[in-house]
Amino acid sequence: MFKELRRKDREIDIDECIRILKEGIYGVLSTIGEDGYSYGVPVSYVYKENSILFHCATEGKKLENFKYNDRVSFCVVGQTEILSKKFSMAYESVIVFGRIKEVYGEQKEDALYELIKKYSNDYIKEGFEYVKKDMNKTKVFKIDIEHISGKRRRC
Repeated sequence: MFKELRRKDREIDIDECIRILKEGIYGVLSTIGEDGYSYGVPVSYVYKENSILFHCATEGKKLENFKYNDRVSFCVVGQTEILSKKFSMAYESVIVFGRIKEVYGEQKEDALYELIKKYSNDYIKEGFEYVKKDMNKTKVFKIDIEHISGKRRRC
């Protein structure tokens, strides 16, 4: 179902893929809508136990797309460097494919806490209070990863 990388010399192993996912600042979530168009949107996320977790508003295009098709991809680009003299770029990137589902209850709360720890670690107490107060104003989704691949081009 998933093609092998064309440039095998740039393929990175699963441990490196997971490192990039854990260290990434944001990822681009891609969905397909009923209109047939792809839709890519950057989201804040956490990687946990072979899944990607993120939060979003309670309505919007991506939520409509999830209802139409639960298959998604998610891309994270790690370190990059422009190689001007080589007319190229050094990079590392990971793409995952999987199915998306909404999470509720304790799983939702845990995911929001993980997001606070990743993005606002200096404000854990305030973040946890914020989550408790406004948890019903957001949705949390989980991508169960079915396939993962990564590439790197060095300098």
